[in-house]
Amino acid sequence: MSAGNQAGPAGNPAGRPRDPEVDERITRAAAELFGAHGWAGFSVDAVARRAGVGKASIYLRWPNKEALLATALATRLSGVRDIDTGSVRDDLVALARQVLGAFLGADGGAVLRLTLEAASVPAGQEHLDRFRGSQAAAARAIVRRGIDRGQLGPDTSVTLLLDTISGGALNHALVTPARLRDQVAAGADRYAEELVDFVLSAVT
Repeated sequence: MSAGNQAGPAGNPAGRPRDPEVDERITRAAAELFGAHGWAGFSVDAVARRAGVGKASIYLRWPNKEALLATALATRLSGVRDIDTGSVRDDLVALARQVLGAFLGADGGAVLRLTLEAASVPAGQEHLDRFRGSQAAAARAIVRRGIDRGQLGPDTSVTLLLDTISGGALNHALVTPARLRDQVAAGADRYAEELVDFVLSAVT
């Protein structure tokens, strides 16, 4: 093989710069397709059509559909960050808003699909565990601070608190009809406050 034909990472020809805009279109299309049709309906052909690119553009970047979806999930499904506002109530609202944003945002379909199909998707469980782990880490930090500040009782359960808030956010997204998704997403911040206030009323 001549030097001019050597391949770089993911099959990209050496010296040929990647176009971030094309990468973005492809991974967005991949996440949308997976969210809409699951792994069974996921193919390079379908992603290429949705992204408006040729299959060759995808294969220059990823060797197969498994690698493509893995990249889409890794880059587009962001985790949950711990935000310290000084108030346990506001910290939990920030947590709930992030979880709702993950389920109702642009890539929400992929997140919801992953919660249902993780076991059958290549590397799916790994990505789901990463997302859930970030929620748990943020919740633990919030509860520890709340207890230290006297804003929560010393026996407050991180598990029950996280299950209630994350479970409420997930259910809120799952029962939302597609036609109302944008409307519900627009009201997600307010719903996060109502959800947290309801949970805190039971533990404080």
